[in-house]
Amino acid sequence: MPERFWETKPLRKMTSDEWEALCDGCAKCCLEKFEDEESGRILYSRIACELLDLESCRCRDYENRARRVRDCVILAQDVLQQPAWLPETCAYRLLAEGKSLPSWHPLISGDPDSVVEAGQSVRGRVLGPEGGEDPLMHLVDWIR
Repeated sequence: MPERFWETKPLRKMTSDEWEALCDGCAKCCLEKFEDEESGRILYSRIACELLDLESCRCRDYENRARRVRDCVILAQDVLQQPAWLPETCAYRLLAEGKSLPSWHPLISGDPDSVVEAGQSVRGRVLGPEGGEDPLMHLVDWIR
């Protein structure tokens, strides 16, 4: 991949490898989310998608996720037209809004663990859905 491709290439012109490399692996987008009807603000819970591996913060069936999980949203150009549902730190959202990647992003740091070290990963902070917990009882405020 070209070095710092995200700074010179628009999202719509990225190869699939470049597109996938933008994901920092935080897994914030894999949490149950709700929209506050009054403010429009997106609220995150600490209940993760059934396919999220809580240790690695990666999808256990990435290729088939949209078929297996009804509300799974595949990130694509059209989804980024209104990226407010993505965390403020998400590379896709940042680039769609004309912003830079943070210093802890693995593409900048060169270290895939930098997202965890910066406290931006959900690793060790979330629950799986198998406990039957009500996501509304587990809203979090540490996601930006």
